[in-house]
Amino acid sequence: MSDVDYIAQDNKAASAIARGLRLVLTLTAGLLLMALMGLTVFDVIGRYLLNAPVKGASELSELLLVATVFLGLPVVCLDGGHVTVDLVTKNMPKAIERPRLFITGVISTAVLAVISWRLFAYGDQVASYNLVTNSLRLPVAPVVWFCAVFTAIAALITLAMALAMLFKRHA
Repeated sequence: MSDVDYIAQDNKAASAIARGLRLVLTLTAGLLLMALMGLTVFDVIGRYLLNAPVKGASELSELLLVATVFLGLPVVCLDGGHVTVDLVTKNMPKAIERPRLFITGVISTAVLAVISWRLFAYGDQVASYNLVTNSLRLPVAPVVWFCAVFTAIAALITLAMALAMLFKRHA
């Protein structure tokens, strides 16, 4: 049983909110991927057939990819889709399962919170000297803040799941 399956057994109220959030984020990330695909197709056709590549295509591709990854982070947290290795935990007693999931959730929350905090600080730093991309001159700070916000959302989701584990009713 995955960590999320174990948590979700008694968590029906939050599941409707989680489904809505998952749907919105997944559809948005899918649209960004479609835009990335379209941009790549137009850039390749323009570059090799018309000798006129899309100006700033590599920068736009990078920005779209960053947005897709950070939009997907809360979804991964909702789904418990993180890479896990259970060489030790699969043989642990069932009684340790809930405390283990709570502790790992709190540690993951702390790591995500620190990453979000540092991203906000970095966003402020690059905003202070008006960092922009090379060819399109797009400001970088809003992208960094976007990443910070979605990392913070992932941290809140991870914390909520850890607390749900702590207060989960016994089956």
